[in-house]
Amino acid sequence: MRFSKVFNVVGCHVGGEVGNVVVGGIGDVPGQTMFDKRLYLENERDDIRQLLLKEPRGSMIRSVNVVLPPTRPEAAMGYVIMESEEYPAMSGGNTICVATVLLETGMVPMSEPVTQLTLESPAGLITLRCECRDGKVLSVRFVNQPAFVYHLDAPVEVEGLGTVLVDVAWGGMTFAIVDAASVGFELVPDEARDICVMGQRVKAAAAEQLSTIHPENPQFAGVTITEFTNPVRRENDSLVARNAVVVSPGRIDRCPCGTGTSARLAVMHARNEIAPGENFIHESLIGSRFDSTIESLTRVGEFDAVVPSIAGQAWITDMSQVGLDPTDPFPVGYTLSDSWMRESASQRCAR
Repeated sequence: MRFSKVFNVVGCHVGGEVGNVVVGGIGDVPGQTMFDKRLYLENERDDIRQLLLKEPRGSMIRSVNVVLPPTRPEAAMGYVIMESEEYPAMSGGNTICVATVLLETGMVPMSEPVTQLTLESPAGLITLRCECRDGKVLSVRFVNQPAFVYHLDAPVEVEGLGTVLVDVAWGGMTFAIVDAASVGFELVPDEARDICVMGQRVKAAAAEQLSTIHPENPQFAGVTITEFTNPVRRENDSLVARNAVVVSPGRIDRCPCGTGTSARLAVMHARNEIAPGENFIHESLIGSRFDSTIESLTRVGEFDAVVPSIAGQAWITDMSQVGLDPTDPFPVGYTLSDSWMRESASQRCAR
């Protein structure tokens, strides 16, 4: 081998959603906070994301997380989330994958039956309660940063649909949330491609037409993701509902989406559909589930907010080294619209 760079990667999925973890090959990067480190990777080392996520080494159906030394003494480790088209401030599914990899590989000591852990995300400190047995992480419950609602029932004009009512909420990413039935979806697997096409249109319309400036960090992105929802029903002592989150460049999140669950809890509370302490089970398009609840209430700037916690389980799938041969004609990969939904001029493969 004559790799010019090589990354040690632990494969992992949560609820079917791939959230691989880079545990070696990068070291530390400059920055006074994890958000600063995220900005550095985005602006100065985006070649890492492109190499790991674009074809021929990567795929749009995955994310990667870069483990970094924390900047806060309370945190055992820090991490930066990389997705196909963005660097989210927070991701619940990816957080569960990172915690599982850190504990099951021994990078962070595991205590049984419960490991209490704090990690530093670009959105801030995330506290976790990890249930463990025989070296396996059985459940990760993380307390997210506060979630809040920007808009309820806001009308947006969507190409091919006309006026659509959306809720817009922050849960670590900014979601445009749409009642699935209102646009003709039942949220079944056979609808996945059509949901993606519609989700991208709704996202673009909401991002263009609605103001979303985070009061504590204006650099957090506006609407970059769409969530379609089914009505809430009651099962025993829990509230239950299905959702389908469309991640750019236009694919379904396989897990129930932790930040999407946080955003939905904020919307449900704003509509008096859930009280703090009630259990809410969020279900993905493939039937995987997260348990969640509202731990407490707070405010973020001028917004009423909820502090959500979400629980799920992840599984390590593989360990690999991903490298770059200096003669490889695709050092930062490529995308094609057959799967990535669009193809930008700067990303086309060589003809």
